[in-house]
Amino acid sequence: MFCCYNQTMDKNNFLQSKQWLKFQESIGRKTFEIDADDFHAGAIEHKLPIVGNYFYVPRGPFFSCHSERIRQQAEEPKNPETNITSCNSTGSFVSPRTTELIDLAKKENAGWVRIDPENEETLDLIRKSTNYKTVKAPHDMQPKEIFRIAILKSEEELLAEMKSKTRYNIKLAQKQGVFVKVISNQIPNSNDKKNTKYIEEFVRLTREMAKRNGITSHPEEYYRKMIESLPGGMLKLYCAEYGGKIIATNLILFYGDTATYLHGASGNEHRNVMAPFLIQWQAIADAKQRGCTQYDFGGISSTTNHEPRTNNWQGITKFKLGFSPNTEPIVFPGSYDIILNSRKYALYRGLQYIKRFANEIWK
Repeated sequence: MFCCYNQTMDKNNFLQSKQWLKFQESIGRKTFEIDADDFHAGAIEHKLPIVGNYFYVPRGPFFSCHSERIRQQAEEPKNPETNITSCNSTGSFVSPRTTELIDLAKKENAGWVRIDPENEETLDLIRKSTNYKTVKAPHDMQPKEIFRIAILKSEEELLAEMKSKTRYNIKLAQKQGVFVKVISNQIPNSNDKKNTKYIEEFVRLTREMAKRNGITSHPEEYYRKMIESLPGGMLKLYCAEYGGKIIATNLILFYGDTATYLHGASGNEHRNVMAPFLIQWQAIADAKQRGCTQYDFGGISSTTNHEPRTNNWQGITKFKLGFSPNTEPIVFPGSYDIILNSRKYALYRGLQYIKRFANEIWK
């Protein structure tokens, strides 16, 4: 059985899927999609006080053309009428539609388009296919560094490749009697109070963990809408029970041939039974059974990413890397802004600077 769900041009990029765009609409954001044979961009409109709106293309846009052909076409003179270059892997003339994305954003009065290119090559192509200035965004919308492991090997081999402490903690949780229950993300109804209980426990633990670590989590409605709006089977809620209590939870998303760890939370009690380790291992085992070939732990901040690391990121990174210490993280260029309205963008950057300065003062 294949891991799941309809795929866009990047078969593992759930952030560019129609299902993810629908979820964004459920929390009140407008979405737009350009889907051609050679180009895909799912854009989400974000609104800011004072400066107005901008377009955000998470982990995109992306091109299906062969990379060398893309570069050659980007170097060629642009069509004076459409101001776009074009290509496909067979050499025929097909528009990459970068201009179409920009025109759509301008029509919606967006001040800029924020993109998350897959690599430097894609970033270079985008820069060459538009006359608008493209600059590094003041912050990255997605983790610049993620940790994704191959899970084609047997469970015995995967366990053997873990750090000994990670393997020990999984076995400890099992020995202590931690039980992992998996809940499908069907919309709860009045006759499904049991599933509703697990969802409420996830929300509670997320709030508890955020307070413990001094971080800001998404609003509670964000998680509820995600669970309700994504198709049943695409999102699974993993709950670790110990002594009759739910002590840790994870949201795992299945898309393409990849299972992705989206969000996790653990309580203040019974942290010594190492439930988060067992939840991750159960999700990996389930992903293998569903036909997935990769397990994405999400964002980390390792020594290869030369940016300041907080204590929270150090702990998260150490935890995740323990599952496959010999696997190299995937590093992205980060978020970039295509500036459509220079006055709006200058105001936005000025406000961002003031905000950072104020935060430093009030630390």
